[in-house]
Amino acid sequence: MRAVFLDLATVDAGDLDAGALESVLPRLVLHRQTPQDDVAERISGCEVVLLNKSRITRAMIESNPQLRLIGLTATGVDNVDVAAAREHGVAVCNLRDYCTPSVVQHVFATLLALTHRLADYDAFTKGGHWARASQFSVFPYPIRELAGRTLGIVGYGALGRGVARAAAAFGLEVVVANRPGGTPEPGRVDLDELLPRADVLSLHCPLTPATRGLVGAGRLARMKPDAILINTARGALVDAAALASALRAGRLGGAAIDVLEQEPPVSGNPLLEPGIPNLIVTPHTAWAAHESRQRCLDELAANVEAFLRGERRNRVD
Repeated sequence: MRAVFLDLATVDAGDLDAGALESVLPRLVLHRQTPQDDVAERISGCEVVLLNKSRITRAMIESNPQLRLIGLTATGVDNVDVAAAREHGVAVCNLRDYCTPSVVQHVFATLLALTHRLADYDAFTKGGHWARASQFSVFPYPIRELAGRTLGIVGYGALGRGVARAAAAFGLEVVVANRPGGTPEPGRVDLDELLPRADVLSLHCPLTPATRGLVGAGRLARMKPDAILINTARGALVDAAALASALRAGRLGGAAIDVLEQEPPVSGNPLLEPGIPNLIVTPHTAWAAHESRQRCLDELAANVEAFLRGERRNRVD
């Protein structure tokens, strides 16, 4: 069975073992990267196509009647024309709950860095201010305890639940928002009701028409002026310009942003401008612990193996 992996470098920095994949697909061709203009050529004649961010269009599917399986090393499948795949009998598989430990660690690493003002205190000390102080301990930047505060979670799948479990260790009260655009569920509250209560808001929902621009200027204005926003989901959930403005004006306590609407941000982004206080921006790395990335390849191999046995595993079609 001819198979191709189009963009292995989006998962593997040269530190992973692809043995499980190569065992289940002996004719697998691995490409570190594939320019979008070359995708059609590289998948031609293949029965299995593996990818992360490369786009698979209807035209590509229709041009490859031998294609049987599209396997993604991601949960989101918006870069694949799933409707066309379904019409042509092509299975589409994604990954689920493969990077929860890494994302949970990232959420709390950034939250603690912001609440303890680690970057500010590091710069303060290295700038010689402590050496010139008149006492043993100096604390010009406010430090907050998390215990007794409220953590709001938007998106309560595996990632949101993982963050909620970890929150208990810090004494945080967890409040879960109703799914944006979905049916209200018992024990949850609407986002606009949650915003004035939340000391921390962590986003874990997919990008859909109902969630695009979910946190804009209006909703930022409803948050506490010392609240912290964390986004490890999708960049387009948050209005970047509105967030930058709120942070500069002191209308929000801080933010940790791991995702931007355009990645990489070759056209720039308001959150990358200098001088924005209490902001951490990372290059989509919340998921990228070594163990999570290895699990990503191993789970992909398990999806392929299940498909070859005629089983449905992580099918989205």
